Amino acid sequence: MARYLAHIAEDGREQTILDHLTGTAAQAQTFARPFDTAEQAALAGLAHDLGKYTAAFQKRLHGDTASVDHATAGAYACFRRRQLPAAFAVMGHHGGLPDGGGKGDSSESSTFFGRIRKAAQSGVPTPDPVWEQQISLPSPPIPAWADHPLDGMFFTRMLYSCLVDADFLDTETFMRGQCRPTGDTASMDELWARLCTYVSGWSPPEGELNAQRCAVLERCMAEGEARQPGLFTLTVPTGGGKTVSSLAFALAHARAHGLRRVIYVIPYTSIIEQTAAIFRDILGAENVLEHHANVDRDTAAQGELAPHDVRLLQATENWDAPVIVTTAVQFFESLFACKPSRCRKLHSIAGSVVIFDEAQMLPLPYLRPCVWAIAQLVAHYRVSAVLCTATQPALHPLFAEFLPGQTAIELCPDGLLTESVFHRVTFRRAGKLSWDALAAQLNAHKQVLCIVNARQSARTVFSKLDGEGCFHLSTLMYPAHRQAQLAEIRDRLDRGLPCRVVSTSLIEAGVDVDFPAVYREENGLDAILQAAGRCNREGKNDPNASIVTIFQGEDAPPARFGTQIGVGRKVLDRQADPASRQAIYDYFHELLTLVGKTAQDPKSILKTIEQGFFPFRTVAEQFRLIEQETRTVYIPLGEGAALVERLQRGERSRALFRRLGRYGVSVYADHFHALDRAGALTLLEDGGAILTDLGLYHASTGLSTPLDGQAHLL
Repeated sequence: MARYLAHIAEDGREQTILDHLTGTAAQAQTFARPFDTAEQAALAGLAHDLGKYTAAFQKRLHGDTASVDHATAGAYACFRRRQLPAAFAVMGHHGGLPDGGGKGDSSESSTFFGRIRKAAQSGVPTPDPVWEQQISLPSPPIPAWADHPLDGMFFTRMLYSCLVDADFLDTETFMRGQCRPTGDTASMDELWARLCTYVSGWSPPEGELNAQRCAVLERCMAEGEARQPGLFTLTVPTGGGKTVSSLAFALAHARAHGLRRVIYVIPYTSIIEQTAAIFRDILGAENVLEHHANVDRDTAAQGELAPHDVRLLQATENWDAPVIVTTAVQFFESLFACKPSRCRKLHSIAGSVVIFDEAQMLPLPYLRPCVWAIAQLVAHYRVSAVLCTATQPALHPLFAEFLPGQTAIELCPDGLLTESVFHRVTFRRAGKLSWDALAAQLNAHKQVLCIVNARQSARTVFSKLDGEGCFHLSTLMYPAHRQAQLAEIRDRLDRGLPCRVVSTSLIEAGVDVDFPAVYREENGLDAILQAAGRCNREGKNDPNASIVTIFQGEDAPPARFGTQIGVGRKVLDRQADPASRQAIYDYFHELLTLVGKTAQDPKSILKTIEQGFFPFRTVAEQFRLIEQETRTVYIPLGEGAALVERLQRGERSRALFRRLGRYGVSVYADHFHALDRAGALTLLEDGGAILTDLGLYHASTGLSTPLDGQAHLL
């Protein structure tokens, strides 16, 4: 009997196909257990490399350069057993999940049915029948709830995640001759103990505000233990301590119900960095995985990583860590992706507590697909989801549609808090202000924050400020620069020094700063209230003297904010307290009613899934939370200069690019091309560039481009 191999290591060791298939199946089973489909995962693991039982693949393994399709044979074997989810997972385990297509697709089509037809016509190498003597493929029942196209497509992607992660890990273990490092992360019991130690100094609380924060914390701890997994909301006024309280709920809930990890989904990188730092302080750096573009894991000067840094770096691939802090873009785009690299981590979401911080910022054009995905996780994958915010969006009708029979449980119900304690500001509407008039009012304050809707507006207003301690913040400043500016701003605020800041909205959601006065250009009510959370944050000043001024700017507002501004004005006109739960509910209810279902899924992503046959590739192309194309410009300043020099010497590594991310500015394509035409860039093969004309980067305002007269957001 011929000996069929799956892999040959560099040192000559050989792994048989049988060993690889059984090893992959065992790991895939483990990954699928939290959603009770271990046998489906075992089937996919056993079938995925049946196409390697061919002379063509064995020749390739020994040096032949001809390409071999080794995925379709296993998919065809699953298809003949009427195991469609496993068949899709196997077919896509290298190149990505294909569109299903239709039964009439020709054998030349790249769709699932096209490739199945090709296999049926012997258009791909047929495995040696010896495989059937070594392997018995099971035919487990497909979950009844996966019959609907929406449920079935989501299930197939989760099954696919189990397969591709198990396949990668089994292959990696064999090729390296050892398993990945494990064992240095804490259990949920240990994490809970660390949290309890951290908050032990909070009692007895000093002052009314801290007493209210402790009340929220204690409630979240109790509810975490008492409640069964499901859908929750945590609505806490700004400054109410929701970051630590939501972590307390998550850890208590995970301990009580055997959930595996806590995942924080946050809209802005600036909030992620701040939140991850808090969690590392509470739980230990080795237990917190921060996963976003700017994360720096290359901490050793010579590139030698500490063991827990190696493990966390590897964990970005499959989220094998007890606490994950990530972006909404990373989370949701992965849930609609089709490529192995994006989908490997999805099975790790099952059996977890997922906190959606600043839940009001779920993107409106993708609101229905995002809420549907959350509902899928809660309904079928043993996920407890928590929508956490000071301004709770009115999503009850959507969840009633996608998660019938489950009502979201509010962890901080009416009556728990004394609302007057959180009454820290007074709102004032100033009407329309010219930029000169606005700047004059800002200059009259010793310490003040002004938030506007567009980058160009921020620069214009900033240019009109006088005296020392004036700052500008926008995403045209590289992250390390923004962090340094924020550190200086906080220091000046603490020391009572002059501090006037003009920023885009990046500062208003979750960034911990405390100004005695705030100005906010008209926007949606949620944005106004988030901005108000930067005023008298600790309640140390008289609320009647802590003024949040709402104004219309000199320029017409960006078109994308028009509806939010209109609805916000109506609510402000009729509600005496814009920060009341009723005002917030009215705003979101009116907004979602006004824009309608179409605006909540304008690309018809859910309809595409329902009417197509598992259109994985089409949906992955359509689901892009960041619509406008951006490209990265690296700024060789500060530590970035040495990193860029390494790049120019030809070094290419994931660790280098992670560090470079802290010195990169994302610019829109038209501005990127304008910089290139001006001769200000050195282009890189990955599509990014290095800024060579450093005169275009200013210490106060960041990167300038030849198109700066055009208004862009954030």
